[in-house]
Amino acid sequence: MKNSLFKSVALALILGSISVAVFAQTNRRTASPSASTLLSSLPPSDAVAFIKVRRVLNEAMPKLLAGNPTQVAELNNELAEFKTRTGLDPHSFEEVALGFQFNHPAEAVTKIRTVALARGTFNSGALVAAGRMAANGKYVEQQYQGKTIYVFTLDRQVRLFGMWDLRLRDLAVTSINGNTLALGDIEAVKGALDANRNRKYANPELIGLASQDPSAIIGFGGNISEALMQTLRVKHNGIAREMTAVRKVYGSLGITNADLELMLAARTVDPYSAKNLGDTVEGLKQLAGLFIGRLPAAKESLARTALNNLKVTTQGNDLQIRTAVAQAQVAPLISGN
Repeated sequence: MKNSLFKSVALALILGSISVAVFAQTNRRTASPSASTLLSSLPPSDAVAFIKVRRVLNEAMPKLLAGNPTQVAELNNELAEFKTRTGLDPHSFEEVALGFQFNHPAEAVTKIRTVALARGTFNSGALVAAGRMAANGKYVEQQYQGKTIYVFTLDRQVRLFGMWDLRLRDLAVTSINGNTLALGDIEAVKGALDANRNRKYANPELIGLASQDPSAIIGFGGNISEALMQTLRVKHNGIAREMTAVRKVYGSLGITNADLELMLAARTVDPYSAKNLGDTVEGLKQLAGLFIGRLPAAKESLARTALNNLKVTTQGNDLQIRTAVAQAQVAPLISGN
């Protein structure tokens, strides 16, 4: 699954390259209680995201791999191996919420600190115990706010939930409550404990942006600062000028019976800026059609459908971009074709 389009989106969320709300309607919807509750337990963040792991495993991946029994078998084997190595059943995870803090130690440099909250039908204490056994003694304990934080020395490639390859060195883990774990570096995990102990729920605006669509399997919302824009190094002067008016980005990925639906949005300083940015995107849409023919057949088909279905709209200060592609068009990319 190395070239999986879905994996790329999920990894981007997990690692902080914010790229997991989709709108089937143009009006805003009520946030998913489950997703918003877990997001509310995050410490103060510059960006937040959620991934509904159980739906990814039980709904999205089977649909995307329905025509490829070999790939289905490979996925099931990876999930089984993950459970054997860690004692954790990936299917016991319901969702993961992620908080990202951006630090800028130098001009055009951004360091990202990530904390993850994982909730499921598991016993968090038992999971931590399983992690200690899998670590073969390569961990240390720290006491903080009456909780024990375990810092595991991994320094290896880990296939998260049996699907996504991550290179991990040190990982701090603690139990927030009976069915919720906090994972990240030691300071990020301490921040999660502080947030839940003080009940000072942070990030309400970002949470609202990330969880507008209760049917999405991935959602995110983030702040865009001037320092972060310098890190992005947009070379096209016109686009760079339009992007200076962007203050927040948000979006999500959803799945229907037949399609994958994607929505990306930018919140600007005023409606005029949103309209100008929309005009720029429309221009880029026209140019993109000239280059699609150079792509390999499977990617060309996917890109052409995404471009044909692309809708650019503005609502007040927000620019919204929506598109949809058939699951059948995504499946060949997951198979590496």
